[in-house]
Amino acid sequence: MGKAKRERVLPENEAKAVTRLLRVSPQKLNLLAQLIRGKKVEKALADLTFSRKRIAAEVKKTLQSAIANAENNHDLDVDALVVSQAFVGKNLVMKRWKPRARGRVGRIIKPFSQLTVVVRQIEETA
Repeated sequence: MGKAKRERVLPENEAKAVTRLLRVSPQKLNLLAQLIRGKKVEKALADLTFSRKRIAAEVKKTLQSAIANAENNHDLDVDALVVSQAFVGKNLVMKRWKPRARGRVGRIIKPFSQLTVVVRQIEETA
């Protein structure tokens, strides 16, 4: 018995990885997503390695996870992979407050985001 296997959402030549609850605003994370979108995975990994952004290490981990998924789960060639999609979504927001003058409150919001990286195998042109 058991549950029926779920249909694959992505095409056969794609694999993805999702990282949730990244402690950075979606706007800042989107800068790194734009940096790697459309590049070959070797170039994207190099760009993330030498990026000065704090969250670049987490984005690199997500990209490496997508590459590992492509290689181990879907038997794709690692050398022919390209980052086809990298998109950012909102996640939960922690709300904090800080006392201000005359008994008022300054609201502080601490946003979390979610990163999805999709890699695609391209055919090498000879």
